[in-house]
This record gives sequence, structure tokens and C-alpha cells, in this order.
Amino acid sequence: MTDGERALAAAAGDRRAEEELLKKYSGLVRKKARGFFLVGGETEDLIQEGMIGLSSAIHTYKQEEGVSFLSYASVCVSRKIIDAVKNSQRRKNQPLNDYVSISDEMEFPSTEDAEENLIRMEDSRAFFRKIGGILSDAEFRIVVLYMEGMSYAEITQATGKNYKSVDNALSRAKKKLAKLQQEDGE
Repeated sequence: MTDGERALAAAAGDRRAEEELLKKYSGLVRKKARGFFLVGGETEDLIQEGMIGLSSAIHTYKQEEGVSFLSYASVCVSRKIIDAVKNSQRRKNQPLNDYVSISDEMEFPSTEDAEENLIRMEDSRAFFRKIGGILSDAEFRIVVLYMEGMSYAEITQATGKNYKSVDNALSRAKKKLAKLQQEDGE
């Protein structure tokens, strides 16, 4: 099966074909993302944008137009990354550039001391109770999956939500957590 045929199958609902293409072309996305700089972001943010572009390419590819899937995907990925870079440089997006890392909240020193491990577990439970009270159920689930190290693609599969919904949920959660962090600091 060619990549073009896989893309058509994925657009028709074949999850396996979609996963194969996402995996196969993730290197292309990484390569393209490394060539750009995102104001207030990291290369990983650009990779996520590129993966959104790749997903879009998979679902919109038309084989009869005579363009190879590789060429089509390359253009879609590049456009999505360039759009993200352009948008990050606009003044209206400045608040989005001042982000708070969710994962920083869960970094604890490693130790074998049982007492410290117990304290760490209690802190972790308290943290999850606290954020569970301010995040919606969907935001909470997505944040937990993100903190477990899942990529956007994996989160979309686990939750059944599209890339944009996952990205929006994480953005809302980061804002809420930043506000909580400010309130706790006062």
C-alpha cells in the first residue's frame, strides 16, 4: 500500500493507516520544526504544530490531483509551522507566550527515603485535588495524560478529541494553573 493509499484509508477511518503515517512522517516534522524559532515557545511546540499539519494532510489528501503524499504532507507541515511562528510574533498573542509549564509542578527530587516518598505522594495527591477543583473534567484528563509524557497525537487517540481541542484544553489549563500559582504566591 502506498502512502497516498494509506492517507485515503486513514481519511475513511482506518486508525492503523493514520498511525503508520504519523509515525513514518514524524521525522519530517521534527526536521522542519528545527529550522524555525517560536517566540515564547520551544521546538516541541513547533513539532506539535507540525504534527497537526501532518494530521490535516492525512485527512485532506486527494490522490487524483497527481501530487505525491510526501510532497503534500511536506507543504501542509511547513505551512502549519510557519503560521505558528507568524502568530507567535503578533502582539495579540503575547499572553500566550507567557506560559507556565504544567510538568514543572510535578518535579520532585528523587530519594529512596520512605518518609520523603510518603510526603511526596501526599504532595502529589494534594496537587491533583487542587487542580481537579479548578479544571474541567476534560482539561484534567488531558493535563494528566500530558504530564505522563504523552504526545498530542497520543492524547487525541486516548481521548477521542482532535488536535485543536487538546491544544485548547492545555492552553486553558495552563492559564488556570498560572492564576492558581499567582494566588498561592500572594
